[in-house]
Amino acid sequence: MMDYITPHEVAENMMAAAVSKSQLRIKDLLIRGALSGALLAISVALALMATTQTSLSLIGAFVFPVGFVIIVILGLELVTGSFSLVPLAWLEGKISGFRMIKNLSWVFIGNLIGSLLFAVLFWAASTETGQIKELGLIEQAIIKISEKKTIGYAGHGIPGLFSAFVKAILCNWMVCMGVIMSMTSKSTLGKILAAGIPIFIFFALGYEHAVVNMFVIPAGMMFGAKVSISDWWLYNQFIVTAGNIIGGLLFTGMTVYYTHVDKTKTVTGDKL
Repeated sequence: MMDYITPHEVAENMMAAAVSKSQLRIKDLLIRGALSGALLAISVALALMATTQTSLSLIGAFVFPVGFVIIVILGLELVTGSFSLVPLAWLEGKISGFRMIKNLSWVFIGNLIGSLLFAVLFWAASTETGQIKELGLIEQAIIKISEKKTIGYAGHGIPGLFSAFVKAILCNWMVCMGVIMSMTSKSTLGKILAAGIPIFIFFALGYEHAVVNMFVIPAGMMFGAKVSISDWWLYNQFIVTAGNIIGGLLFTGMTVYYTHVDKTKTVTGDKL
């Protein structure tokens, strides 16, 4: 099909995208990152609504990718997706290590801001700013998920925390596959389908995504989950972020790029 972009071309586009992302201003990284965090949080709420209404988790997984494809189509910034691209530019000497860390850090902060903002707004809308004490099925589900993702892992000690780490690797293997798959099409519909399939897989299998957890864990805390801020970060966020880096870069970014890139061509960048 005329719409199809070959893996060889995708590899070149991956590096070009990595260099382009690294050159964005902090303001743009924060704004695009915040929008991405909020959109992914909205998708989680939508997926939980679908799951609780149908009692079928696959239905929730089917609708969850809507936020991700919006992020891809609008060229927003999701740190988990960037894990598969921006470090490649550093490994190839296109950008400095400082610029890589700067980019990923600001996008992470932006994602966190957007996720927390939607969590507060979702809590306010669901409880009429604390006036309604009886929680609905979605809110109850968020509480259970929040506790399971933190004190649930901690309750099993090192094996539980290692499980979170492995789930994070498996998750971003698929998420970054969605980022790269979106580059295989020039059409909007093609990008939606290509990006959405791997995202459906990760959510259906219940793996761990750092930005999703930026919403669901603090939202659960707002609704009454027995989870502290230290529980959130020590038993999940730090561990899952590390796993997402490995899954995105090693299992997806490097494997796709280095098996398809034409090393005789270069992409210009900077080393600021």
